[in-house]
Amino acid sequence: MLRRFLTATMILGTLTLSGCGYNALQQQDEQIKASWSEVINQYQRRADLIPNLVNTVKGFAAQEKSVLLGVTQARARAGSIQATPALLNDPQAFHKFEQAQGQLTGALSRLLVVSERYPDLKSDQNFRDLQAQLEGTENRITVARNRYIKAVAAYNVTIRSFPSNLTAKMLGYTVKPNFSVQNEQQISKPPTVDFGAQAPAAAPSLPSPSLPSPSLPSPSQ
Repeated sequence: MLRRFLTATMILGTLTLSGCGYNALQQQDEQIKASWSEVINQYQRRADLIPNLVNTVKGFAAQEKSVLLGVTQARARAGSIQATPALLNDPQAFHKFEQAQGQLTGALSRLLVVSERYPDLKSDQNFRDLQAQLEGTENRITVARNRYIKAVAAYNVTIRSFPSNLTAKMLGYTVKPNFSVQNEQQISKPPTVDFGAQAPAAAPSLPSPSLPSPSLPSPSQ
């Protein structure tokens, strides 16, 4: 009799938890972790490309010290932030991570713009290979970020919806921070190269030569 009562209680508890969004919360939480792992993998892939890229550019454009140093420092700042699972529940730390990665993206864009000034660098096969790898990695980062954004958005809706919000509160689930998306399209585009060249001034118009006035015959005397 006791066994039947315990079994019925377990079944009832399972149905109650399912109806209150417990299973959805578990699935969405796991999806967020998987999406986050992919984001970190792609950011790490980019970070691994940077030393070779910087050294290659330095071989042709050593005088661009400020740009090269900017990339190196931005990479160091981004790498100093520990992207642990705990970061996903800390809005301040998450924003700091996003900001550091955004600064690295900007530094790399400036480096690629500088490379346009050096034809020998642009034609170097090693640089072209690294540039292609970096472009592919940036595209993968955008895809991974978008997947993470969607996973967190679905999770946060569940967290705020009734009755799953009661289950979330009981189990300690909270709203997770997300990437900002207002500049996602601009971030995913290659940098526009513009050296501020002005169109050549139009050649000054030459005055049209004056034609001599036809001489009139003098009146006969």
